[in-house]
Amino acid sequence: MRERTETGVPEAGVPLAEIDLSSHDAFVERVPHEWFRTLRREAPVFFNPEPDGPGFYAVTRYDDIRAVHKDFATYSSEVGGTSLEDLEPDQIEARKSMIDTDPPRHKELRGLIARRFTSRSVKVWEEAVRTVAKRVLHEALPKGEMDFVEEISSEIPMQVFAEILGVPHEDRRLIVDMGDRILGNADPEFAADSHDETHRLLPFSSPVSLEMFEFGRRLADARRKNPTGDIISLLVSENLTQREFDVYFVLLATAGNETTRHTITHGLLALLEYPDEMERLRRDPTLFAPAAEEMLRWATAVHYFRRTTTRDTTLAGTEIPKGAKVATWLASGNRDEAVFENPDTFDVGRDPNRHMAFGPGGIHHCLGAHLARMEVRVVFEELLARVGNIELTGPPERLRSNFFNGIKRLPVRVKP
Repeated sequence: MRERTETGVPEAGVPLAEIDLSSHDAFVERVPHEWFRTLRREAPVFFNPEPDGPGFYAVTRYDDIRAVHKDFATYSSEVGGTSLEDLEPDQIEARKSMIDTDPPRHKELRGLIARRFTSRSVKVWEEAVRTVAKRVLHEALPKGEMDFVEEISSEIPMQVFAEILGVPHEDRRLIVDMGDRILGNADPEFAADSHDETHRLLPFSSPVSLEMFEFGRRLADARRKNPTGDIISLLVSENLTQREFDVYFVLLATAGNETTRHTITHGLLALLEYPDEMERLRRDPTLFAPAAEEMLRWATAVHYFRRTTTRDTTLAGTEIPKGAKVATWLASGNRDEAVFENPDTFDVGRDPNRHMAFGPGGIHHCLGAHLARMEVRVVFEELLARVGNIELTGPPERLRSNFFNGIKRLPVRVKP
């Protein structure tokens, strides 16, 4: 096991009074893993006050996170949604997507497209993913210096998912741009759109959601007239209300791109910070699959998911009242010392690696898990086969968000 640990992460604990996981600013420089380390040790179910809200219970240990996600009867996704935002009942209903529902509706919505994302189904896409990766790299690498996010890590997942979803190739960047502005609304760069009372029923209260709705509706109209084998054709054949279709489309168009993009970007950054692991990967191609899993663990793309308690309960000795917000910090679970040996070590051959980047089990396990892990593996197989040297030409520019572990820009120089 390599002994190198993540740079810039203090080993010492921090006072609980200094920890504020509601702060987006705390995640700008890096993920505050020293906070999570302290919480796992001293307060695994930690009540975190909020400046403009009731506060929430932060769950940081691997086994406790799993317990929450497996008990949807006590910890509901539907009662309050999956983000820390406090919503009125009409907002919850208007924004309710597949991930914001409990059984039986969750099972019904998931079942509409689940067969397209099974392990067997995704294997059929591998050659297409490899073709996309080769094409993108062929166009990007001769530039020498580039923003890796813009040229490669956002391009490959979106081109792949555009084909699966049914988005015209020429419109793929529109989806990326709209997704950035919707999901990155806590970042000043993407929060320029005005937010007012008229937007309160929209996903993330973002007016950009209206643009995404309209885009999806145009695709739906086209598929009703000329159905194909894509997911939009499948959805329009189902008995969905307009609202259900709209939020389903936003979920697929954003989640299908953003999380994989960030994993690929963080994966390259990890390899650049730990060149011995990159060389290890080059020498042993059998490590590409476990390396993809380690990238998923190392840079958990979604920091947390929120649940709301439906009754008084107790977790890890902490009493939690009915109606409380409970945030399960997957980023912390993936560094839990009780589960992962040397968790702050980046190890491309880590085995076992029971990470929870796709969720910790239960009904909300990520539908696109098989596709995402295959994409990450294929991208690095193709990238390292074509590049002899990669180096940073500037610092990564991180997304201001306590929800997404995003990198907006990663300036690099590549040489054959």
